[in-house]
Order: sequence, then structure tokens, then C-alpha cells
Amino acid sequence: MNIRTTALLSAALGLVLAAPGGVAAQGYGAAVAVGDGEVFVAEPLNTSRPGYIYVYRPGADGAWQEAQKLEASDAAPNDHFGRFVEVEDGILIAGATVRSGSIGGAYVFERGSDGVWHEVQILEASDGTTDDSFGRMSARDGDRILIADWANADSRGAVYVFHRGEDGRWSEEAKLTASDAEPDDWFGMGLALEGDLALIGVPQKNGNRGAVYVFERGADGWSETGKITLADAGPQSRFGGAVALKDGTAFVAAPTENGFVGAVYVFQRDDSGAWEQQARLTAFDGGPRGLQYGTTISVGDDEIRFSAPGAAGFAGRVYVVRREGEEWTEAYKVGVPGLAPGSGFGTTMAFGGDLAVFGATGEDNGAGAAYVFRRGADGRWTDPVRIVSEMQSLDPITGEEVRCNEGAAAIFGCQDVDILSFVPVKDLGGTRGVELNDIWGWTDPETGREYALVGRTNGTSFVDVTDPLHPRFVADLPLTEGAVPNAWRDIKVYNDHAFIVADGAGPHGMQVFDLRRLRDMDGPEPVTVEADALYTGIASAHNIVINEASGFAYAVGANSGGETCGGGLHMIDIRDPLSPEFAGCFQDTTTGRQLTGYSHDAQCVTYHGPDPDHQGAEVCFGANETALSIADVTDKTAPVAIATATYPNVGYTHQGWLDEEQRYFYMDDELDELGGNVEFTRTLIWDVSDLDDPVLVKEYFHDNRASDHNLYIKGDLMYQSNYVSGLRVLDISDRENPRLVGYLDTVPWGEDAPGFDGSWSNYPFFQSGIVVVTSGKEGLFVVRKRETRLVP
Repeated sequence: MNIRTTALLSAALGLVLAAPGGVAAQGYGAAVAVGDGEVFVAEPLNTSRPGYIYVYRPGADGAWQEAQKLEASDAAPNDHFGRFVEVEDGILIAGATVRSGSIGGAYVFERGSDGVWHEVQILEASDGTTDDSFGRMSARDGDRILIADWANADSRGAVYVFHRGEDGRWSEEAKLTASDAEPDDWFGMGLALEGDLALIGVPQKNGNRGAVYVFERGADGWSETGKITLADAGPQSRFGGAVALKDGTAFVAAPTENGFVGAVYVFQRDDSGAWEQQARLTAFDGGPRGLQYGTTISVGDDEIRFSAPGAAGFAGRVYVVRREGEEWTEAYKVGVPGLAPGSGFGTTMAFGGDLAVFGATGEDNGAGAAYVFRRGADGRWTDPVRIVSEMQSLDPITGEEVRCNEGAAAIFGCQDVDILSFVPVKDLGGTRGVELNDIWGWTDPETGREYALVGRTNGTSFVDVTDPLHPRFVADLPLTEGAVPNAWRDIKVYNDHAFIVADGAGPHGMQVFDLRRLRDMDGPEPVTVEADALYTGIASAHNIVINEASGFAYAVGANSGGETCGGGLHMIDIRDPLSPEFAGCFQDTTTGRQLTGYSHDAQCVTYHGPDPDHQGAEVCFGANETALSIADVTDKTAPVAIATATYPNVGYTHQGWLDEEQRYFYMDDELDELGGNVEFTRTLIWDVSDLDDPVLVKEYFHDNRASDHNLYIKGDLMYQSNYVSGLRVLDISDRENPRLVGYLDTVPWGEDAPGFDGSWSNYPFFQSGIVVVTSGKEGLFVVRKRETRLVP
């Protein structure tokens, strides 16, 4: 029996299994397995493609080669095929949680005599319903397998037992649930099976203290026979996050105990059948906060392995404890030298004979990697070999406009928005796992050429879009040396200079780049450039806001070093662009999730709106997580709060923009859809004609549920980047009653549901009328909105 028990807490609980970041993963390495000289690596989180399971075998030269790529017989984009993989005795079983409206399923493959794997059966829960997501986790022993359905019954969770009959077919034998199940328990996050004994971990039980339920199969079938808890478990221990069984001994992890350091508890049954704690195992070298010791447990005949994806700056390590007979003789760590922080080595692992495979799901900016090890002569795991999937990409569109015709432009859904060109991420300097994020624009005042300034996970791409049918990648500005690639980058322009910040990136600072240098870059290949100046008064920041009329910049959401201003407005004098100087702080401590005045984004203007009391003042409108904040920052040494305003069903106050008369402020909330606070995508419309008393006059609801992200206004049109629903264009000539007049769906697969894939931002301010749009995994769109005659 190949004992392999994994527990992936990251997506389910929002735990940190990698360095802080927000890069959406392909999931390569999210499930791994070993069987009969083969290595299996799943890639379940593809969005534009189905999930895959890659089968590797050593070639004649000993190098690992892809022998087969498995997908479901009813494969569909974003089906999450490969959420779990079990391989034993020539049978492979794989989960697919998003199959059939997220009812879920599990696919059975058998290996033929020719070595080729063939699908032979699909397993489904007998009472499965939409959004159950059956197939998330598993544990197998011979002819039985446990398959978890975390979302069953309002996320109480359930575990289904399937048995393989003499005819080779698998059938449902039992449905296991906790006797004291409650909503959001997510029963089945840790699974182990040995003979007629099953352990089912529920780390969210009892305020995330956790519990493990014991089930046994008797003459009358399966029944709950015990429950293991820790009397002194802390509120964030998540006991039961991973479980394993070996010869009747239970190993139970609490991977977030003691500040996410983690520990593993060993239990055995006494003569009365009660489970008694025998030991508490921790990292032999102590381990720092965030270690997450025991995230995954694997028990072999002569050793036990405990993964710690938070080790070594979240590069990840696996702790191995070896024994001879009854004596524990050695402890050491397995890792890969030089792995980048955030790689998460050991998030998944599997062993078979003298082979081991470890998933590093955070590597390559979240695309993931896997490492195959062999057991050396001394018994240690050694000689790691890296394996990855190929980078996938959409085809570029250049040279000819693609008109929106009958609701489609190429493969993209649309209404009155034509595609002039499309450049995939890989053609903008994006390597494996890199995505796009923010975008801004610059028009050269001397030549009239138009440039898109495109943010990436790991830098900034400067793209000449003067000829919108033939965009040209001109220059690449990498992130600051020593900084960490991450999801968030923000760019603004003042006086022909770009100002660039990044969040969650460590010591990044604010890069300053003289855009006039682009005039001389007319070669066929992009030039790698360096920043002309670096402002180090901040480390990371979520956004950079610039009032071009005053020459001041405002870094918001600053963190990780320097003067953070509580995450509020960190004010910078940039009138001499290459010599930025700190000018002061503003934070409204009645706002923000931690009441620090944290501002996620803002718009700062020299005020010329209808309120006579603030004419000529420099006023900032802040999206402060929990509220709209309005402040007079004219005097940087003594900024003044003017007003704050809240609104119903707050999720996360994210960003907004004024109309050109500065009478209305249109705002988006990034998390209200995802949290179920509202049913459809919502835009909040504020009447700010009296700055001291902003009034929410309208909530505009779209016709889909996509999360909204960034919006900008030019004249009577509002351009919204709403993640998976793409670019949405609304006519606001009637300011309180927007009308949808165009869109381009930049993610042409799946439903427009809440989430963070798709269009991040757009820039509609070019005089030529083109609009440039970023879509994270897809690339850069250059589009034009058709003129629309509104019929009254």
C-alpha cells in the first residue's frame, strides 16, 4: 500500500502556504502521485483549458519524459480535473470538483498492457447537487476509497466511501457525516484510510481548533466510533488539517498551531478503545512562525515525512524522521537549493518505492512545479529533478481589426466593442506564471505617439500602440532588485515620467522612469531598461495616485517598510520627478478594516466642482476598505478630513472615479459579490456636490455576478474592468442612471461569476479613442468602442 495523505488548506481556509501574494495559479503540482515507476502531476486549476494529469516515465537516458497527458472524457475549461490523484495497482482515480455545475465527480483510469491509461468509469455522489464540489480530497486503501465533498449540505461536508467489486466496477458504499455537523465545517479536509478504519479531519471545527472523526466498518456498515480533539487547542490550530494512519497509529497535524509553526500529534487506542495521545512532534530545528509543519503527512515503513511549505522564507521544506526497528535514528530536511520564496515546496508529496515527488505549487509565480527525488544509497532522498508543464497562451491578434459581429469578436463575447489587436502575456515579457495587472497610458507630447504602460507580476512592459493594429513591445522594466514578484503593480504618469509601485513585493519602493527614453527604442526587440530613480520612503504599496495639476503623488496601502502612514495617503512631492520627496501623511482612522485609515485606492484632484466651500483645494477621494473618505490635503503638513460615508452591504471599498464635473463619484466594491452581500455586480453612485455630506443616490446593478475591479470615466462614458466579465462600457449622460452600451468579455470561457481572473484595468484616455485593457492570464487588448446612438 502506497500511503499518501495530503491536506491542501490554502484555498479552503485562506492560509498562507506561500509568501504573501495574489497570483492565480494553474495548480501544476496541486496533486501528485507515484506508481510503478511512473510519476503523476496534476494541473487542475487551468481556466482556459481543462485540468490535466501529466504522466512521466524515465527515458532511455534516465531523464523524466512526459509519456501521457490525461484529461476527463467530458473535459471542459476550468473543470478542476486532477484535484486529487490516487494511483495504486494499475488504477488511477482523479477528482474534478467543478464538473457538471460543480456537482463534481471522480474519474477512474486503468493502465493497459501497452502502458497507456484509459478512462473506464466516472464516480458520482448519489445525492450530489450543484456546487457540492464532490472530488476535492481522497484517501485510498486497496479496493476502497474515501472521496470528500466539502460543500455538501451548506458546507457541513460529507465523505463518500466507494468500493471496487469483483467485476472491477466501483460503487458507492456509504456516505459519512459528522454526528454534530454544522454549516461551514468542511468535513473531510484531512482523510486517512487503513483497512476498515477511517480518520476524517475537520480543522475548521470549534472555531478552527479542529477535530478528527473516527469511522469504522463493521458488520452493519460504516459508523462513527470516536472523535479526537485537543483539550488545549488554540483557536487557530486547525487540528485535523492532515491525518495519516500506519498500523493503527494515528498521526494528526495541527499545521497552524502556535503562530502557524505547526505540530503533529500521535495517537493510539488503549485497551478500552479510546484514543490516547502518545507524542507531540515538532520540527527538530524549532522552526519560525509560518512554518506550517505537518501541512502534509506521509508515513512509510521506515520513515515519516512532514511537509512545511512555510520553511525557508516559504520556499518550503519536508522534514523526514527515519527509524530502524523501534528506534528513531535520524532526522533531516529535504529541499531544493535556490528555490525562491513562495515556492511552497512540499505542499503536496507522494512516495512509492525509491521514488518521491514533491509539489511546489507557488513556483513560477503560482504556475507550479514538481520535483522528483530518488532514494540514495544512504536511504536519503536526493538528486531532485524539476518537471513543469509548458506555458500555454492564446494566439495574438494583429494586422487586422476584428469587428464585433453577432455578439462575438473572434472567441470573445462582445457588444459594440471591436478588437484592434491582442497581445498575449508571453509576448509582453511574461514567462511561465506571469500575469498582467494594472495599466496606464502616455502620449509623447513631442511625437504624438501613444504608449500603454502595462504592469506584470514581475515588471512593467512599455508598448507602443500608436498603430493599434500592430502594437510593439518596446521596453521591459523589471521589478526592483531584491523585490518579490507579486500580483499587484500600479502605474501613473506625471511630466513624462512613469511612477511605479508594487504591493506584497518587499523592498520595491517607487520606481521612476523617464518615458522620453522610449523615443529612441525603435528596434525589433524590446530593450531591458532600468529605473531612472528609486524612491525608498516606502517599501511596498498597493497603488500610486497622482494629481497632475499639483505635482504630488500619493502612495496608498504602503506596507513592509518605510513610512506607511497606516496604509493611508503617503504624500510625495514629485514636481522634480527624479528627486521625489516625502511631504506628509494623511489617514482617517475612522475607516479601514483595522481603523488605521488604510486606503486601497484614491483619486486626488484640484477641486473645481459645485461645492463653493472647497474651490481650488486639493481633495482626495479614498476607497478605504470600509468607507468613502474625503480629505483636503492642500496643506501637506496639516491635511484635514472632510467627510466619510458608508453604505449598505459593504464587502471591500475598492476604487472609484469622479465624473468630469466632479459632482458624482462612482465607486466599486470588490468583495460584495464574492461574499454574497449582493446578487449582481454593483456600482455605487455618490452625489458629492456637498463634499461635507456625500450622499449615496443610486446602486446600479449589472446583469451578471462578476466581481468589479477598476473603473474610469471619460466624458459621458464609464469604462469598467470587471474581472471575468471583462470590459464594460456604460453611458452616464444621465448621471444617476447608467446604461450598458458595450462590452468585451476578455475571458471567453466559464460563467461571469465572482472571482479575480480576467480584466484588471483599462485606460480610456488616449486622444485617438482607443482603449487599452489588461486581462490577467490572457494579455493586452487594444479596442475601440463604437459610437452608439441611444434611443430615448
